[in-house]
Amino acid sequence: MTSAYQKMTDAELDAALADLERQAADLRALDLRLDMARGKPSPEQTALSKPMLDLLTSASDLSDQGVDADNYGAPDGLPSARALAAELLGVDPANVSVIGSSSLNLMYDCVENGYVHGIAGERPWCQQGTVKFLCPAPGYDRHFTVTESFGIENVPVPMCEDGPDMDVVRELVEKDPQVKGIWCVPKYANPTGVTYSDEVVRAFAALRPAAPDFRIYWDNAYAVHTFRGEGDELLNIFDVLSEQGKKNLVYEFASTAKVTFPSSGMAWVTASPDDMAELRRSFSAMRVSPEKISQLAHVRFLRDADGVREHMRRHAEIVAPRFALVQEKLSAGLADLDVATWTDPNGGYFVSFEGPEGSAKAIVALTAELGVKLTGAGAPWPYGSDPRDTNIRIAPTYPTLEELGQALDVFVVAVKLVAARLAKAERA
Repeated sequence: MTSAYQKMTDAELDAALADLERQAADLRALDLRLDMARGKPSPEQTALSKPMLDLLTSASDLSDQGVDADNYGAPDGLPSARALAAELLGVDPANVSVIGSSSLNLMYDCVENGYVHGIAGERPWCQQGTVKFLCPAPGYDRHFTVTESFGIENVPVPMCEDGPDMDVVRELVEKDPQVKGIWCVPKYANPTGVTYSDEVVRAFAALRPAAPDFRIYWDNAYAVHTFRGEGDELLNIFDVLSEQGKKNLVYEFASTAKVTFPSSGMAWVTASPDDMAELRRSFSAMRVSPEKISQLAHVRFLRDADGVREHMRRHAEIVAPRFALVQEKLSAGLADLDVATWTDPNGGYFVSFEGPEGSAKAIVALTAELGVKLTGAGAPWPYGSDPRDTNIRIAPTYPTLEELGQALDVFVVAVKLVAARLAKAERA
């Protein structure tokens, strides 16, 4: 793609650069302090769940189907919490453990189980030499950090418009026994917003791993986070596995982190009966029981899947205008310049932006200099290393609409200025 700046004459490019430098100077003088670095719910969104705080009092009945929320016991979580989690994911409650408030903690625990204890009777990964995880990229940086922290080799896999490149995944998983897992965000993926197609989900279920202890880490973080229309449909991978007569391949995770209160909600994991029995043995050494009073408040507030959908409709009323503003600002400022592309998802928390090759670090640095903090360039790639230095994750949910508009104006100027500088450098 040849940009408008590359097509300019030397005089035209010099004039454009001078104008953009003036715009940047004007923005710098505003001394802005804006943050689009992480995908956090806005205060408007967390306020939607404040009525939950009034549901439990000192006079409340703290029992749930015969289980006391105010005492030890129920290591898999309250029966109602497990039922709600199972309903949202379309699985059997018997195969669900609701533990803690962070699905990322559960993912860490599952990786640790493989590393320390081993999976399916295989030797612990720490005794197997080189161990690898596949990382669809651009993807979720915190996933990559988990495996990197164990010394596991993170291997990038290209993301396509309907999910990971399954030809690459299949080649690696089925021929290399050192490959023990793959990170996946199958619905409204972080940061692209892609939902895996039925074909991709079926291809995952059809994998014949070379390693018996290979598992798919299916982080369904945005299962209910639609903000446009009816949203995307994601095929239930456990249904597909059942159709194929297969099991023991998938750990699925989700939470209420961006449904109610981040770090103060419910998180859960589900897998096959055999895998869950193994995980429960591992978890039992770490925990006596989860924090059940919070679970009780959540199930009384959210009630069931219909209650969650209604709650998320109210979230969508807040989130949708922010994503619409991203599309409006980027289109108005950049569409005619051929310097960038970006995604337009139906749900989730991010927009994935692709600038000119060799531009992302410079854009993020210039944007920070002008008063707007973004996620670090390269973060959506293993080891923070984007091989083309093009990808930037935009997180529009936390700022107010006014702040977001300002931040996007700064971002657009930064993209233009960096693209123009690159065009100038090509002529040096």
